[in-house]
Amino acid sequence: MAINYTALHDFYRGKTVLVTGHTGFKGSWLSIWLHSMGARVIGYSLDPLSSKDNFVLAGGNELIKDIRADVRDLNTLTAVINEEKPDIVLHLAAQALVISSYREPVDTYASNIMGTVNLLEACRLNEMKRSIVVVTSDKCYENKEWVFPYRESDPMGGHDPYSSSKGAAELVTASYRNSFLCAAKGSQQRVATARAGNVIGGGDWALNRLIPDCVRAMESDSPLMLRNPGSTRPWQHVLEPLSGYLLLAMKNYQQEGFSEAWNFGPGLSGTFTVQEVVEKFYKLTGRGEWMQDGIPEFHEAKLLALDISKTFNLLGWQPTLNFEQMLKLTAEWYDNYNKTFSVLELCKKQIHYFESNAC
Repeated sequence: MAINYTALHDFYRGKTVLVTGHTGFKGSWLSIWLHSMGARVIGYSLDPLSSKDNFVLAGGNELIKDIRADVRDLNTLTAVINEEKPDIVLHLAAQALVISSYREPVDTYASNIMGTVNLLEACRLNEMKRSIVVVTSDKCYENKEWVFPYRESDPMGGHDPYSSSKGAAELVTASYRNSFLCAAKGSQQRVATARAGNVIGGGDWALNRLIPDCVRAMESDSPLMLRNPGSTRPWQHVLEPLSGYLLLAMKNYQQEGFSEAWNFGPGLSGTFTVQEVVEKFYKLTGRGEWMQDGIPEFHEAKLLALDISKTFNLLGWQPTLNFEQMLKLTAEWYDNYNKTFSVLELCKKQIHYFESNAC
């Protein structure tokens, strides 16, 4: 079962797509991909974190309409949706780091919960046929630290502020779906949520995230300090969940039956420890070493896996890349971002490889 990328390109060509969080890691790749499909992309986000971010190096501001604003600002967000009238809304804007959420819980809750409320309210106030996908996280589930993968019907939870904010965003979205954004309430809008595993790929420089920490350690010729080398996560390349978001948004636009929650992960075969990811990445790059970083300062889940059987059977999505391919693409970006004549072409090359591999 593979995505029909010809049909996907045909669908997005000429569509107006709003991407919140477009300057971020996942948002930048999504914006580039949509632009290559011929979509009219409207980006709504805060500034990139650094001059080395994928959005900056790829010249994303020249590809799309680049609006710098905050999802916590309901008036501005409403004005943009009223003016642009997007057919598709992909909501990625968030405070996306567990460690940062411990240090800045109020900002995390404001961005991830009220940002989602504002996005859905702005859409509610601009009624038209529209597909909305709210991206949350695999960490939205009540983590029982067991070996069983979590299903979409499992309860929401979250030990840390980030995880609980994503669980809350799921509840907010379900409430808006049931109360306003559904055919039963006279709306032409349909809203779904997407829960993805740990995502890696080129152009991510966030602090306290595994691959960026690996690269920073390599570039400074120092050992990587690992907090939890034995923790398991459902690792996947950034293009994997993005392909799922694009497919979900399309099907949600075209017909009923997709306005609910969906898991996007590598399946149990793609669940690896932090140590396994680091050692394979360093083997591919030819350098780097790691050390245990003592007792972690904050609590982080040790076991986490996603059940993707619903997404496979009902949405028609499955992972494309294996463990080595995922890490090879990631290593290729970081090996070449400061050597290549065009980071945009590097990204497009990897997107083409991904689509071709899926087919």
